[in-house]
Amino acid sequence: MQSKVSASTLRDPGLAPSGHQKIDWVRAHMPILNQLEKELGATRPFAGQRVAMSIHLEAKTAYMALVFAAAGAEVFLTGSNPLSTQDDVAAAAAERGVTVHAWHGATAEEYTEHLVRTLQAARPTLLLDDGGDLTYLLHTSHKELGEGLIGGSEETSTGVQRLRAMEAEGVLRFPMVAVNHARMKHLFDNRYGTGQSTMESIMRNTNLSIAGKRVVVAGYGWCGKGVAMRARGLGARVIVCEVDPVLANEALMDGFDVMPMIRAAALGDIFVTVTGCEKVIRREHFAVMRDGAILANAGHFDVEIYKPDLEAWGGKPVRVRPNVDAYTGADGRRLYLIGEGRLANLAAGDGHPAEVMDLSFAVQILTHLWLLENRGKLEKRVIQVPAEIDARVAETRLRALGVEIDRLTPEQEQYIKSWQV
Repeated sequence: MQSKVSASTLRDPGLAPSGHQKIDWVRAHMPILNQLEKELGATRPFAGQRVAMSIHLEAKTAYMALVFAAAGAEVFLTGSNPLSTQDDVAAAAAERGVTVHAWHGATAEEYTEHLVRTLQAARPTLLLDDGGDLTYLLHTSHKELGEGLIGGSEETSTGVQRLRAMEAEGVLRFPMVAVNHARMKHLFDNRYGTGQSTMESIMRNTNLSIAGKRVVVAGYGWCGKGVAMRARGLGARVIVCEVDPVLANEALMDGFDVMPMIRAAALGDIFVTVTGCEKVIRREHFAVMRDGAILANAGHFDVEIYKPDLEAWGGKPVRVRPNVDAYTGADGRRLYLIGEGRLANLAAGDGHPAEVMDLSFAVQILTHLWLLENRGKLEKRVIQVPAEIDARVAETRLRALGVEIDRLTPEQEQYIKSWQV
């Protein structure tokens, strides 16, 4: 184990004990990964494979890395955001045999260096990406490090957007599975996970009430749906801002107010961006916001709340609470930014609940097993998660909960398949 620690890039290896506690806690609440660890640990189907992972480095992702290792893989782990890496978890993962290159608060240069070190150490046969940073490097400055790659997976909406753009331009060099689009991922992780963890982060970091406040949610995809639902459940009056007319209609029929951001900006007490786009909240919006408005981003990159405009409006930020920066305008109004505009739920929180990530990470592991089983047969394009993987994860979860459901009779199956009714 010590060799993995010395081969890793860590802030402080001495932090490992608390990291082990965190990993053990989530492990006790992730029954599907428990089952996969037992099954795959016996057969070790990933023996001989080198898995490079860029993902928010906290306890649940560390446990997924350990399941890959138990299944025979050599695992190389780095973060997918400079502020979401937890140094104690990174140290614990290294002590348990994973090569780790990441630390909390990395500069842009250090963050890129950690990505590159991960690829150089791994020369991966399998890739697990969250946001597309490793994929980008393997298509630009470090193409040679992907020569032995069988394929990979993408965890988040923003990363799939980038992959779709690469596929459309004909430059995608290897098969990539859109794990984010799996039913057992986005219906639960994006919706319930993002909703709970984002509102939890806002409450934890501000120690303020949600009830009675106007919460403006920018984007009504699955993540936005979850944030809006949880905010309403906490007693907020919710406003949704959208550019997609279909999603805007859906938000209306779900009972939310819908309006442009320039109107919502003057009304909101709390703003949450979940769009995957840039400059969603910018100069003209800051100019009309109420004193004390709270700004939080739950999109992958820190570009949705446009910080250059925020600083032009309110000067250099002042840290007023852990993870909360105040910007003060010339007229004395203050705007508060959580987690430096990075994912509030991970840069300033512990991320999604363990039970939710149990679903997503089970999909990830089974997807990589499917990639390995179909080595050399897949096109260099963005691929959907096979339906049987969704079904296996769903059924395993129900068994773990002790929940039974109905099954179709043979006659019902025939009825559904027939056009003669």
